[in-house]
Amino acid sequence: MIAYPDIDPIAVSLGPIAIHWYGLMYLIGFVSAYYLGVYRAKRSDGLWTSEQVSDMIFYGAMGVILGGRLGYILFYQFPSFLDNPLMLFRIWEGGMSFHGGLLGVIFAMWMFARKTKKHTIDILDFVAPFVPIGLGLGRLGNFIGGELWGKPTDVSWAMIFPGDPLQLMRHPSQLYQFALEGVALFAILWFFSQKQKPRYCVSGMFLLFYGIFRILVEFVREPDPQLGYIAFGWLTQGQILSTPMVLLGVGLLIVGYKLQRYPQK
Repeated sequence: MIAYPDIDPIAVSLGPIAIHWYGLMYLIGFVSAYYLGVYRAKRSDGLWTSEQVSDMIFYGAMGVILGGRLGYILFYQFPSFLDNPLMLFRIWEGGMSFHGGLLGVIFAMWMFARKTKKHTIDILDFVAPFVPIGLGLGRLGNFIGGELWGKPTDVSWAMIFPGDPLQLMRHPSQLYQFALEGVALFAILWFFSQKQKPRYCVSGMFLLFYGIFRILVEFVREPDPQLGYIAFGWLTQGQILSTPMVLLGVGLLIVGYKLQRYPQK
């Protein structure tokens, strides 16, 4: 067993204002995406400008926050929402959904595409390699906050999380997700997109590998207590929501390489 590094979840405290590590990770993720986007824009042969990257990150941030919160309520707290719709606005209680955030970003990029006259998929293909940075940092935030831990286990790297009422040795599944959804997914997408790929393909790779990684980690992650297992004693809500991502990712790759269309100025 490895001792859990009990880190204060509050990164900075200024009087009544407390900045949690989870929120700080979001901020670092957006800033990193901006600078990587500017780096790629300068090498896009005029397809992108730094100003467009800045606007895109703003739209994306709004999509992540609003979509993530709404998705969490609809996917994981829907019965409670029906009893008390105002819980949607109780953001201080926490609760964000990746799949909701993804839908929020897609909608935000559609809005951005209308503003810039770009193809929505071209925007999503451009931004996809930057997304794993925020995903990985978010999982580190979960780990520091001692939340969303894994199932009980006796592996040598198991940890006991202070907030676990049962105080069991568990998989540090947040770190697994950091490694897969953050580091591995970033490496795959960054190198895959180094040379221009047909439209749909980078987005397809993102959906395919995120879906695969999330489905795998769900096998060792504790299911949400209000939902438990959806079926078969092992199927989780995260796996249900991620399976269409894998199928859609494969579909986008097939369509992309079949059509062989590329972004245009």
